[in-house]
Amino acid sequence: MRFPILPTARAAWMTALAAPVAVVIGATAPDAWLVVPAAAAALLVLVLLDGALAGRLGEWKVAAPADCEVGEPFPLAVIAEINGRAAKSHPEASLQVDSRLEEDGRVELLLDYDAENGTWEGKAVPVPIRRGTAKLAQIWLRWSGPLGLGARQVTHPLEQEVRVWPDLSPIRSPELQNYLRDAQFGLIARRIRGEGTQFEALSEYEAGMDRRRIDWKASARHTKLYARENESERNNQIVFAFDCGQAMCEPVEGLPRIDRAVTAALTASYVALKGGDRVALFGFAQRPEIMTPFVGDTRAFHQLQSAAAGLDYHAEEPNFTLALASLTSRLQRRSLIILFTDFTDPTGAELMIESVGRLAEKHVVLFVTIEDAELTELAAAEPDTLDHVALAVTAGTLARQRRIVLERLRQMGVDIIEAPWDRIGYRLIDSYLDIKRSGAIG
Repeated sequence: MRFPILPTARAAWMTALAAPVAVVIGATAPDAWLVVPAAAAALLVLVLLDGALAGRLGEWKVAAPADCEVGEPFPLAVIAEINGRAAKSHPEASLQVDSRLEEDGRVELLLDYDAENGTWEGKAVPVPIRRGTAKLAQIWLRWSGPLGLGARQVTHPLEQEVRVWPDLSPIRSPELQNYLRDAQFGLIARRIRGEGTQFEALSEYEAGMDRRRIDWKASARHTKLYARENESERNNQIVFAFDCGQAMCEPVEGLPRIDRAVTAALTASYVALKGGDRVALFGFAQRPEIMTPFVGDTRAFHQLQSAAAGLDYHAEEPNFTLALASLTSRLQRRSLIILFTDFTDPTGAELMIESVGRLAEKHVVLFVTIEDAELTELAAAEPDTLDHVALAVTAGTLARQRRIVLERLRQMGVDIIEAPWDRIGYRLIDSYLDIKRSGAIG
């Protein structure tokens, strides 16, 4: 392995500052021109000597976890032993990484000396912006000598991989864990009375009960008001369907919409599994990409997580007709279909409406889209130039077309969730529980 000696920025600045002096000497004292090459040679010797005194690289390593989550800080560290007089300088490290970890594909670190271990250590915390397997491809280490004129640099290939998973921080949040602990279906499987559609028992009607639960025939026989108690439905089929097309790959607050959707879906799927329902994932773009088997136990939640991590990003328009027809053919019973998508083109929206309408004829459909805050802001802004007026008019037209599409879906019996990305997960959980209580799935 070679450790070439290179001039530092300080040496380059000294050369640049000396150039005018050399010109002045050449103009005013031609007989002294030998001073200039002598000074240049002296500087070169100092650079080589300083680089030689910088020391040699001993053991080194790149410490990185094998797994991380999209949108969450990813700790990265470089540890190196340098044998020599480099303690007066700060070695630099540069890592070539996958664009999933850093958009420009580079992570730079400044190493500090750890006197206790006798090593140089540097840390960085990039934030992954896409799911998938990210590679750490190469490392450059550079450290200068005591004068700061010469430096040594080494390049070494890396063979490390980091798996970037969907963000599960909402599932680990205390709010959701407390909710699951206190929820009626709780952390243990038990029968719930008072909701659902399956008859459980009759009880005497009390003030505050829903009047729709009154059993009038039984009340007539007993000359008292009796209400039906039903058992909450379980074993429902829930399908989370993801549009992986171009619109869903557009970023919102630094992450693609599809990743925001995946986080919300996995959070809701965890709640659904706790409630005794069965969950599957379906992803599509121009054609169906993935369809998992139904999972009915939280111990198999990792299967959903792995499948969601495999949802790819596609710079193409989705084929709703093919995808939703394929999904319908795979379902043998009435299910709740939670569709995550977005749209900008009115023509494509027409095809989407038709396909969703056919799906809603056999299944319960919940349409989920992330609120376009930028579009709303542009439409509401007060324009002060002609360009701003044109921008506001265009944004207002797109917003109006969006409202028309959502209203048409509502008229077809499709439930709609449109919310900011940071509230969509809990809105989805609330809507799922409302549909479950109504008994509309089974």
